[in-house]
Amino acid sequence: MKTIDELLAEGVTGKRVFVRADLNVPLDGTTITDDGRIRAVLPTVKALAEAGARVVVASHLGRPKGAPDPAFSLGPAAARLGELLGAEVAFATDTVGESAQAVVAGLADGRVAVIENLRFNAGETAKDDAERAAFADRLAALADVYVGDGFGAVHRKHASVFDLPGKLPHYAGHLIATEVGVLKKLTDDVQRPYAVALGGSKVSDKLAVIDQLLGKADRILIGGGMAFTFLKAKGYEVGSSLLQEDQIPAVTEYLERAEKLGVELVLPVDVVVSPAFPDLKAKAASEHTAVDADRMPEGQMGLDIGPKTGELYAGKLADAATVFWNGPMGVFEHPDYAEGTKAVAQALVESDGFTVVGGGDSAAAVRTLGFDETAFGHISTGGGASLEYLEGKTLPGLAALED
Repeated sequence: MKTIDELLAEGVTGKRVFVRADLNVPLDGTTITDDGRIRAVLPTVKALAEAGARVVVASHLGRPKGAPDPAFSLGPAAARLGELLGAEVAFATDTVGESAQAVVAGLADGRVAVIENLRFNAGETAKDDAERAAFADRLAALADVYVGDGFGAVHRKHASVFDLPGKLPHYAGHLIATEVGVLKKLTDDVQRPYAVALGGSKVSDKLAVIDQLLGKADRILIGGGMAFTFLKAKGYEVGSSLLQEDQIPAVTEYLERAEKLGVELVLPVDVVVSPAFPDLKAKAASEHTAVDADRMPEGQMGLDIGPKTGELYAGKLADAATVFWNGPMGVFEHPDYAEGTKAVAQALVESDGFTVVGGGDSAAAVRTLGFDETAFGHISTGGGASLEYLEGKTLPGLAALED
């Protein structure tokens, strides 16, 4: 895989460089609530612009249905990119039409433009190879070189991620090179003890990665909504907590396999419960209490790991040489149910090992709860991509960057 360093050494002055970024930021109307993904692509965009390239940045945002939708416009992201760069960023109001063509044609050396949401064109996400390739051809007409730097999308077989690199000289940007290097440390060159903390709502989202990690990790800590399927598999009452009954057989098999392999698969010893799910917008105090995990009352909903579990998990992470965390331990968006996620995040901050926050809600939690991002070894920009890599899958966007 060629990297941007090789491209810069070859020279980019005057060249139109298409940067497939991941500007899929959360929005409250037109206000960006977390600009982490924009900041993540800055090193690549800045390096290219300073070297004299005419930089064309492209991305998706949300899931529009193959047609323009103002709610998913990249306009706010383009404006924020300009603020972070300290330079004006031109914005095209379409993807490959008259506006995009005019904006790109008007770029001077060292300047940056953003084209509108790629998913406003149905060809971006088309299942039909020919339709995707046709859209990729139109994107290729806007550039001389391709740089892939949208790690959060590399697990998608989309036109700008998979088809376009084959139509232009292609290189991996700084972010993708960093992300792949980190993931290799979690798979090929692991320093032990290797501890993994997995949370989030659905156990079905994590089954494949647990299957892989049972052969690699020394400890796997389970939290979040997915924990209740594990607790149910052990015969515990889980009240009205999130439960995937159909996954109990798989979870039971993993518990048995972990024991045979000598892998610590650690479950909550206590949980924070409430009669109802909280109002996340109001964030008003709610009725809640911590109970032992094997003594959950009927009619109560588990919304976080309890304080004893937070302490237990911190201890299990303390001496780990490598830590991977993906998924919050509870409903961290509400202050009453954020303590478990805080406990895991704080354990990573205090760790002397190599710590990786696996993107998605985990990365959002780190920022929402006020942690210093530099206190972690790495915060990934792609939760889904990270998990699929750890599952051993071939990621289309990475495969397309290979020579």
